[in-house]
Amino acid sequence: MRSLVRRVLVTGAVLLAAPIVGGGAGAQVAHGRVITDTLWSPSLGAKKAVVVYLPPSYETQPSRRYPVAYYLHGVSGDETNWSRLGGIATVADSLAARGVPEMILVMPDGDDSWYTTWNVLITFDQCKAGKYSKEDPSTFCVPWGHYDEYVARDLVQWSDRRFRTVADRAHRGIGGLSMGGYGAFTLALGYPDVFAAAASHSGVLSPMYAGAHPFQAPPRYAAGVEPLGELAWARNFATVPQVFGRDSTGWWARDPARRLTRLIAARTPLPALFADVGIDDPYADQSRAFRWEAERAGVAVAYREWPGTHNWAYWRGHVGESLRFLAGEIAK
Repeated sequence: MRSLVRRVLVTGAVLLAAPIVGGGAGAQVAHGRVITDTLWSPSLGAKKAVVVYLPPSYETQPSRRYPVAYYLHGVSGDETNWSRLGGIATVADSLAARGVPEMILVMPDGDDSWYTTWNVLITFDQCKAGKYSKEDPSTFCVPWGHYDEYVARDLVQWSDRRFRTVADRAHRGIGGLSMGGYGAFTLALGYPDVFAAAASHSGVLSPMYAGAHPFQAPPRYAAGVEPLGELAWARNFATVPQVFGRDSTGWWARDPARRLTRLIAARTPLPALFADVGIDDPYADQSRAFRWEAERAGVAVAYREWPGTHNWAYWRGHVGESLRFLAGEIAK
């Protein structure tokens, strides 16, 4: 019987060495271009902002097409985070100078949506009254909270029309941090026809995890009908009750490991998966629980833990690893 293992765990320096953030002594680093644009999302019924990084050769090789990696921000973030706080363009330029295949990077505004269709669909007025974010309601609140369709369908189609992409699954990846790490995994596992690889930095990868700290196998999950009462982390985020719902059915439907096992049962091609997390990150046990569930199912995750916690110092220091991983998968 063919093994279900999609990837072997990579621990060598090629993938998991500390990222290069400069071109090295005497190296000439060509720079890509970062632009801001907007798109209309039928899934949200709203116009959303998006930041796009075009690699160094995009302007000089007008007939060339590129793989695309979508990068998602975390809670209280926006489309500018990865470029402004994460230095992703600088890292991508440096990697390109060292021979890593170039990619277009697309970074959307995802509000505090968790990149899924909300369990409770609230109106614009309800969103405005609920004060779910410090952001202006005119940019945060949308008529319909179908954020998974917004990214996987509307944003991907817009990118393929707007830029010279290689417009197929094999040349698309998705990554993110924290809420965006959760989004990257759930979107890749929920839309396996769209994304061939996913990368998570410090992701909330096992939302139902209620086990001991540090992680002990087998993982224990919230067992009650209303998971919110057992999950202290969830009470830190205003949108969680609306996104995940108040009963366990809504939570399990959005659980990354459950989505993975459904794909395995359906014999659907699996995305390649990468995850890292800081050793002192408050969500480290969630990454460990997801990895345990995946490997129990026969799917290895390219996984690493580094010193650090849940902040931009950690994500700036490790975004090069996810860029290398995704390029290795989607730029073949």
